[in-house]
Amino acid sequence: MQTTTALVTGASSGIGMELARILAREGHNLLITARREDRLSHLKKELEAEHDVDVETFAIDLAENNAPRAVFDFANKHSLTVDVLVNNAGIGDYGFFHESDWNRQATMIDLNIKSLTHLTHLFLPAMIKLKRAYILNVASTAAFQPGPLMSVYYASKSYVLSFGEAIANELKDTGVTVTTLCPGPTESEFQNKANMEKSKLFDRLPVATSKKVAEYGYKTMKKGKRVAVFGFLNKFIPKTVGIFPRNIVTASVRFIQQRK
Repeated sequence: MQTTTALVTGASSGIGMELARILAREGHNLLITARREDRLSHLKKELEAEHDVDVETFAIDLAENNAPRAVFDFANKHSLTVDVLVNNAGIGDYGFFHESDWNRQATMIDLNIKSLTHLTHLFLPAMIKLKRAYILNVASTAAFQPGPLMSVYYASKSYVLSFGEAIANELKDTGVTVTTLCPGPTESEFQNKANMEKSKLFDRLPVATSKKVAEYGYKTMKKGKRVAVFGFLNKFIPKTVGIFPRNIVTASVRFIQQRK
């Protein structure tokens, strides 16, 4: 039987780290990537000590232009056959677009959109040949509506959702499934890095743990669910967005995004 590997991006913290733990628990060998080599090394030691799996690490900033190709070349060099691709790496930013730092916005587009798309394009042909493989793209409930004060982030997650649904349709009957995971507010380093720790979003809405979101993401991925919205209340967001006028939806999102 061919030995296969799960690739998890953004595995140094949050949902990505928890997904790596779950995949190792379920017997998957791993290739984990993130910028922080020390955290990847620590996670590798933990997973190999607790589970009978092999873990490769590759520290890289996926926002860099040739980073996805470098990950792909690393996998090929080490003869890793990827049958699970978890596109989790991503960043956000908070504030008015016209006052934002352009380099931060460009990095967000490169990481949240470009690298995810490029990694999928690189690994997908071989995954199709396996006739049994999984792609899990981590988006957000932000994907379902515009997001004032986080305009580029919301738009990037809308892209992830649209892209995931489209290729899921293209891959019908190939044995490769594509699941787009859409969590709401989640306990992680994300809100601090995005400068939104004081946003009412994290005060007014239930905040899930990264572990619970990851468990749900893994379960729905294995079932081949195309769009997986975590949380009972969050499941109403796609339904209500289509009911109200767009200007009302946008104003509501701005209200909940504003700082306390």
